[in-house]
Amino acid sequence: MQFLKDFINFLSNPVIFFTLAMFGWFWLMKYPHLWTRPKVMKGVLLGSFIGLGWALLDATFRKEALKPDNVPIWLMSYGVGFFLWLSFYRGVQNDVLMAEGKPNLEKVDSDKKVYTWPDLVYSELICIVLFTAFLVAWGVILKAPLEEPANAGVTPAVAKAPWYFLGLQEMLVYYDPWIAGVVLPGLIILGLVGLPYYDLNPKGNGYYTVKERFWAINIFGYGFVVLWIALIFLGTFMRGPGWNFFGPFEAWDTHKVMALNNINLSELFWVRLLNTGLPENLFVREWLGMILTLVYLVVIPIWLAKTKLKGLFEQLGAVRYGLVVVLFLIMASLPLKMYLRWTINMKYIIAIPEFMFNI
Repeated sequence: MQFLKDFINFLSNPVIFFTLAMFGWFWLMKYPHLWTRPKVMKGVLLGSFIGLGWALLDATFRKEALKPDNVPIWLMSYGVGFFLWLSFYRGVQNDVLMAEGKPNLEKVDSDKKVYTWPDLVYSELICIVLFTAFLVAWGVILKAPLEEPANAGVTPAVAKAPWYFLGLQEMLVYYDPWIAGVVLPGLIILGLVGLPYYDLNPKGNGYYTVKERFWAINIFGYGFVVLWIALIFLGTFMRGPGWNFFGPFEAWDTHKVMALNNINLSELFWVRLLNTGLPENLFVREWLGMILTLVYLVVIPIWLAKTKLKGLFEQLGAVRYGLVVVLFLIMASLPLKMYLRWTINMKYIIAIPEFMFNI
């Protein structure tokens, strides 16, 4: 079985892993009627249990997978997978029913009323008791991952944030801290808060659907599943000592050295391409990155409004269209920067350390 382990380690290369995650999500969106079938999902679930059980037989995998602070990630994975399947399952059912001119499941269920007292209150009380017992058992069985007191003379092999912040910590690799820790999370919140105001599609309110809200679900799910859940997996199980990448069945060697030489776009242009030194004037030095950024955030939205997204522009108007497209392009810039870093070691498109402005 060593060949299979080596193959999985090969697939764990960040470029391959992220590409598979990205195209996997697009496949799920294109063929929801296939994978939402109960028999298919039961087979996937059974296969995942068998595969996880086989992987746990490996001491290297088991060491990282069963760490107390990594166990929530497995619960998150199966929880997200189940509710993702359930929502798509009901959405596909509703799409079929509405295509046949029949009422959707939510309209049918709306006639089945129950009283808040005692039905809902009793159900909530039982859930509270069971969940409290679950947390108590968790706290007793899985010890808190506390380490020895801090020692200024000893540097830990790898310092990681809590698992729910590992996606954010991964973004810190590709952006300045003020962008990854403040600007991007702020834009995510702004985008979610403003969603009801610039999304004029009235369909899908109060019932599950896939067909009627295809692009909204696709973009939101890509941001959540691929750019958050997948990054948590990558940061937890593939980032090891020295923040280097390791496969799931690869031992974390603290002495592993990766010959990386991060380079900015300005250095690539002036030093490597033109074989000259960097200009002292920051505008001359960074003109290429500034133009590319301007084209990406201004020219491309205008071009799309006149070509591919002309219908969306007419539907939303200039302000709403601009917000939607710019927020989407900012979201798309993360995987773009990840691929540039992983393939050619490019760090920043614009590097102005004089003013702590690096993107």
